[in-house]
Amino acid sequence: MIVGSNVSMRAARAVTSTIPIVFISGGGPIASGLVTNLSRPGGNITGVSFASVPLQPKRLGLLHELVPPPATIAWLRDPRDPSFEGQEKEVPPAARKLGRQLLALNAQSAGEIDAAFATIVHSRAGALLVGPGALFNNRRRQVAALAARHGVSAIGGIRQFVLAGGLMSYGASDIDAYRRAGSHYVAPILRGTKPGDLPVEMPTKYELVISIVAAKALGLDVPAKLLALADEVIE
Repeated sequence: MIVGSNVSMRAARAVTSTIPIVFISGGGPIASGLVTNLSRPGGNITGVSFASVPLQPKRLGLLHELVPPPATIAWLRDPRDPSFEGQEKEVPPAARKLGRQLLALNAQSAGEIDAAFATIVHSRAGALLVGPGALFNNRRRQVAALAARHGVSAIGGIRQFVLAGGLMSYGASDIDAYRRAGSHYVAPILRGTKPGDLPVEMPTKYELVISIVAAKALGLDVPAKLLALADEVIE
């Protein structure tokens, strides 16, 4: 079976220790407790990681280019998500290196996302770095709508965030990840290879998606060099 989140992964693992499971995970596979070794996962589990946490500094840098200082950058994260500890190590040092003020906000539910945006508005933060995780992916329309309503430039980790109305996304290609899950894992497993003998793979293709529609609504002029880097521009 193929599962697409840490939550569904843990549920599947609780059901069986023999049926092969191929995951496509946004969090770090080791930090999430999915495997203990990337090169030799062992057991009945292996898959593809989106490696979202190491990409957070890159997303922060993209916001830095689009929304200049002294605007504060808000950072929305879910403390229950397995990526939380990794983000704590990656994001604040990246913000300091850029000389940007960071406003860290926790949210664990739809209501707490609303409350976080109230703080963002009160603090007059001009940009938002959306953390990885199932909560924000599932609530992407809510986050995108609140960002648009309050004039906050937001970047997420998945293309669907931009399709929901967000400004930008930068992350591993989900299409490429599912293709590799099929060809690199499902096909060999069906031929008899044990899942635990197949190493976990990291992303090989990344995508920057920018919405000109959202940028215009926010009154932003997207720099030509940023548009040139984009894999997809939504107009």
